[in-house]
Amino acid sequence: MDQDKRRASPRHNHPPQIIRARELRKNATPAERLLWSALKGKQLRGQKFRRQCPLGDYFADFVCLSGRLIIELDGVQHEQEEHVRYDRRRTMWLRRQSFRVLRFRNNEVSGDLPTVLATIAHALEHPEYS
Repeated sequence: MDQDKRRASPRHNHPPQIIRARELRKNATPAERLLWSALKGKQLRGQKFRRQCPLGDYFADFVCLSGRLIIELDGVQHEQEEHVRYDRRRTMWLRRQSFRVLRFRNNEVSGDLPTVLATIAHALEHPEYS
């Protein structure tokens, strides 16, 4: 391929889900950044986590695929009835895909990260209790 054709072709032709996941990672909340700093690089029980991972029509804030565990962080907007219904439908769909879902409030992560990590570690070690 000559140089002119390379310039004319798009460098990256990523699916919309990949583009959206990158946007979500780029615009992470402070609580998401804090939790990610503790999960990335297999720091928690040697388990690999991904962030803003597309699953069906949804994005998981954090997911450990091998442990079938999803971690969701909720801000105050999740108290609104519309969000409550959406979260309920989403959680039901994820559970039908054999995922377990743990939800934490942003202030829980910011205020007591060790307890949040202990809860996640317990869920990874004891999948029958999640």
